Amino acid sequence: MPSPAALPIERRAMPPYNAPSPAVDPATMPLLRTVGSNQVGMREFNERVVLQAIRTHGSLPKAEVARLTKLSTQTASVIINRLLDEQLVVKRDAVRGKVGQPSQPIALNPEGAFSIGIQIGRRALDVVLLDFTGALRWQSSTPYASPDVEQVFAAIDARLREVDAFLGPELAPRLTGIGLAAPLTLGTWHGLESLLPHQAEAWRRVDLRIRLQAMTPLRVDFAKDTIAACVAELVAGRGRTLKSYLYVFVDTLVGGGLVIDGEPHSGQFGNAGAIGSMPLGLAGTDERGVAPQLLGAASLVRLEEMHAQAGLAPLAFNDDRLLSGPWEAVTLQWIEEAANAITFGVTGAACLLDLDGVIVDGAVSRPLLERLIAAMQEQMTRYSWQGTERPLVMAGTIGMTAKVIGAAYLPLHANFAPAHGLFLKAERR
Repeated sequence: MPSPAALPIERRAMPPYNAPSPAVDPATMPLLRTVGSNQVGMREFNERVVLQAIRTHGSLPKAEVARLTKLSTQTASVIINRLLDEQLVVKRDAVRGKVGQPSQPIALNPEGAFSIGIQIGRRALDVVLLDFTGALRWQSSTPYASPDVEQVFAAIDARLREVDAFLGPELAPRLTGIGLAAPLTLGTWHGLESLLPHQAEAWRRVDLRIRLQAMTPLRVDFAKDTIAACVAELVAGRGRTLKSYLYVFVDTLVGGGLVIDGEPHSGQFGNAGAIGSMPLGLAGTDERGVAPQLLGAASLVRLEEMHAQAGLAPLAFNDDRLLSGPWEAVTLQWIEEAANAITFGVTGAACLLDLDGVIVDGAVSRPLLERLIAAMQEQMTRYSWQGTERPLVMAGTIGMTAKVIGAAYLPLHANFAPAHGLFLKAERR
């Protein structure tokens, strides 16, 4: 019989530390608690606290880990020795030249654990592999004209096998789980996309997490795609410096996420931060007698439509030529309309939530994003901020891959962060 490491990804049993954590309500948990407890029965929690301290501050000697986590020196040392045995951390070269004994920093072992991120998008399937430090080790993108349920899940199966082969028998057993990101309502907006009616209906019927979980023994965690992108920015980007902010991701359809007091906030139905659904006026202002939504003006599908109406060849949303040649004038017109719409939504959100800032990112080139943010900043000067504070608008740091990177962070946090249920969102049924 082959060893567990040699088995294909569908059949391999995971190491004990990959056991699913109990269900936790994210709203009741602190963000990233980095203070441990010396009480008996806190072994797993204290291990997570130590790992989080090293992840946040970089390589640290044992004494500094104890100081940061407020664990006793003996407790911190015992935990670190256990983590060394589990190969989750490694020793770095001793630091010499200071008073006293040379200290030996402890760092995360990049190959101590891996996680897979999967994003089911409206135009492509993206899959990435992150190591324990959050570094990107493998990635794949499968474009399609429109997403078909069976074809997408067949492609996911193929990508999982490729990841398994990439890691090989020695490292594959250290896969901790799969994070899945997708729109909560992939089949809802077929009128704005290339989805055929039967495809839209198929997406409305499928439970994405359950369908993927049936394909693998790895734990599968699901998050709305824009919440996943928001998580990536919170963990590895500008979000670490802001307490409360609105996150806007400009994609085929614009969307967003919300962080309040350092915690992602999903709301009762998972739609908090859904800026694309915000109205752009009073009810009864369009031909249907309802207010138009922000996504109709600020989504990239609108930019694509405008280029088509001008008789221009379609370009990828991140193509730098969008700001040059015959595409430039149309793109600048879209930027003005999109900035106006997003700023309208941001202004209302800022008044209601008293935000520290607004982070804008998207599936576009950096020059286009910078032009959009500059236009938003100009638009914000045209609003009265009497009685409230104008939030700072800034560019996100993750970029086009934010959704899939955020998805890949979900298993790492579910398995190793102190607040291990924080980033998980229940898929709407």
